[in-house]
Amino acid sequence: MLGVCYYPEHWPEAWWVEDARRMHDLGISYVRIGEFAWSRLEPKRGLYDFAWLERAMDTLAGAGLKIVLGTPTATPPKWLMDEYPDIAPVDEQGRVRGFGSRRHYTFSSESWWRESRSIVEAIATHFGEHPGLVGWQTDNEYGCHDTVLSWGPEDLKAFRKWLRRHYQTTDQLNEAWGNVFWSMEVQNFDEVSLPILAVTETNPAARLDFWRFKSEEVAAYDRMQCDIIRRLSPGRWITHNFMGFFNEFDHWQLGRHLDLASWDSYPIGFVERFPFTEQERERWAETSHPDIAPFHHDLYRGVGQDRFWVMEQQPGPVNWAPWNPVPKPGMVRLWTWEAFAHGAEVVSYFRWRQAPFGQEQNHAGLNLPRLHELSQGGREAETVSRELKIVGQLGAASRARVAIVYDYQASWVTRIQPQGRDFCYHELVFRWYEAARRLGLDIDFVAPGASLQGYALVLVPSMPIVSDAATEAFSKASGILLFGPRTGSRTSSFAIPDNLPPGPLADLTGTRAIEASSLRPNVRHRVSGAVSGHAIRWRDHLEAKGEIIARFDDGLPALVSNGRSYMLACWPDAELTQSVLSAVATSAALDTCSLPDHVRLRRRDGLTFAFNYGGLEWICPDGVEVLVGDRVLCSQQLAIWRSPASP
Repeated sequence: MLGVCYYPEHWPEAWWVEDARRMHDLGISYVRIGEFAWSRLEPKRGLYDFAWLERAMDTLAGAGLKIVLGTPTATPPKWLMDEYPDIAPVDEQGRVRGFGSRRHYTFSSESWWRESRSIVEAIATHFGEHPGLVGWQTDNEYGCHDTVLSWGPEDLKAFRKWLRRHYQTTDQLNEAWGNVFWSMEVQNFDEVSLPILAVTETNPAARLDFWRFKSEEVAAYDRMQCDIIRRLSPGRWITHNFMGFFNEFDHWQLGRHLDLASWDSYPIGFVERFPFTEQERERWAETSHPDIAPFHHDLYRGVGQDRFWVMEQQPGPVNWAPWNPVPKPGMVRLWTWEAFAHGAEVVSYFRWRQAPFGQEQNHAGLNLPRLHELSQGGREAETVSRELKIVGQLGAASRARVAIVYDYQASWVTRIQPQGRDFCYHELVFRWYEAARRLGLDIDFVAPGASLQGYALVLVPSMPIVSDAATEAFSKASGILLFGPRTGSRTSSFAIPDNLPPGPLADLTGTRAIEASSLRPNVRHRVSGAVSGHAIRWRDHLEAKGEIIARFDDGLPALVSNGRSYMLACWPDAELTQSVLSAVATSAALDTCSLPDHVRLRRRDGLTFAFNYGGLEWICPDGVEVLVGDRVLCSQQLAIWRSPASP
């Protein structure tokens, strides 16, 4: 089903009825509202004005639309910031990040928690049982604009409390952090400083704990809102809208207390955010890379425990990337169907109408600004609405045979101590995902330590800290395991394991890493044997008890097989990535195909979906019943078919 984000406070009330009617006629079923409206809902402390929002909700519900109501905590109003300046976040240089945009709060402020409880309780009390209300969105895009980490007095006070709970004594803290190094030992928790603004690099163990502490704060803050909503608005589900390529907090942890996950899909904008080559950026500038949106669909389906929405779908050009082109015709339709192919329950467009004022004036909507006239994206949404009636109700996405273990902590560890400037965790994971998708494989994402039973192939691109739970899950996995560079290279307190990397996985992988080498951009180490290509960026120097099935030119192991486990000792280039993924997929007895780099497949509920991002045609298989599209898949087009041969 389709949805849309709507801001009734932005438009004349006389437009609401017509807007609601046109939404319904377009095939929209869900409307998200309210997530930025605190200043209208509580213009002064304790002076609530809910009447306008109630009228808006009545209007939308009266047109047959279902409402998702956002808590407005992403935009604390000016009167609140003036009253409690301790709410404001502080950047890494010690500068207060002030009022004038959004997300101007630190999760560590006790004042902020109190005020958040107050507004959420007030809204949930008033609207919690509205007949048109079906679900809630907490806040909006936690951490956007680099707001997970804050470095002010409130953060230091909360961090010290967290350390007391976790370590009990400074002796244990000093031991865990290795504070004997450079005379960093403390005698009291009040002596602990924030790990910033030192002469040189601050203690990596302290930095990791600070990130863990902040991540836990985000999850606890969201849990507080969820508890209030569940008490005052029974029977409604709760979600949060996550972002793309965003690893600042552990989404698995927050997702445990949501009913479903959602995320905000801006495929073209993310082309500029991801470290693609300039050639790739130019190629995918007006369509996006074929794996950007699918990567996040699969990730957030996992975070949402097999349930997810796209809460904000890009409907045209956006306003926030370095360059913001108009998508090629057909792409909004393609992105929408792609989300459904990966299991989305609803695709909701951002926004109903382009705003003619404020910071997002250049961000497209389904309608042109100030007009009741559909944009190109709006017309493509209308097409999807008609096609949904042809396809009918889609069942749940079935479990894939391939899993990627996605570890947010790995992102923190490799940023805290990258060792090589271009070691980027989410880029490495994305490239493995891309290679698997080029083989026509469907993929699930799973949390570290989650059960891996039933997966034929499990990919672990990098996991520096391997917990006891993760070790047990790997030992009980029923399929082939492939581990990548830096796996098991650190303990939970950011130390090198006593038995050297991969630490607790040494017996499973049959390897030991003696040294590690980060490689300059133009340095490449050739790999040959059962797989071929080059190591780039990173290389582990291994000793191997298992079978060496590929070597570097100097004779050292590049890929080691030990029973059902494989260890890859480097960051592989594109050729080596594809070669290794093909080899382990064959070992896992998976059916694969070789897709062009601009075509992708996905399966759901007995249907196969094909998507063409490129300039060349692709022919669908013979003998299939095409429900949507044509067997000749033209540029920026899709096809959906039902086939007995579909896995």
